[in-house]
Amino acid sequence: MNTIMIVILVILVALILYVIGVFNHLVRLRNQVDNAWSQIDVQLKRRHDLIPNLVETAKGYMKHERETFEAITQARSQAMGARTVSEAAKAEGALGQALARFLLTVENYPELKANQNFLALQEELASTENKISFARQNYNDQVLFYNNRIQMFPSNIVAGMFGFGKRDFFEVETPAERQVPKVSF
Repeated sequence: MNTIMIVILVILVALILYVIGVFNHLVRLRNQVDNAWSQIDVQLKRRHDLIPNLVETAKGYMKHERETFEAITQARSQAMGARTVSEAAKAEGALGQALARFLLTVENYPELKANQNFLALQEELASTENKISFARQNYNDQVLFYNNRIQMFPSNIVAGMFGFGKRDFFEVETPAERQVPKVSF
């Protein structure tokens, strides 16, 4: 009888240790996803901060483009107010479209294209877009790894017991956002 109790106790301890190990691993993965999202958030904030400077620099040259400026301002406000990953993806897609229209409009203003401040801001925006791309890729990689882990047996049992939920990918929703923005000098 004693041997059976010891075997049961060993199995129970092993099971508890396994659950603790899986739980800790899931917490680490969830934190990596959160960290990856904060990296995107930092780059998106940088993008949001650059846009008013770009618009202000252009306003002096583009007096008749009020519609374009309003579209960018509205899209920026919506992007800054996004609360979830899917809301952010949708809002950032709209902002990307507004920026693309803005940059196409700039083509009609050679003096603006030659302005050093505008060129520097445009270069900074292009650099930021690249950083956003890399941050999105990292985030989506982390989400994939996390979602796989919480959906695969046997860790899905532990994930379900402790409320680890599936995370959304940061997916580009508009065809315009899928195209590389063209910046010409």
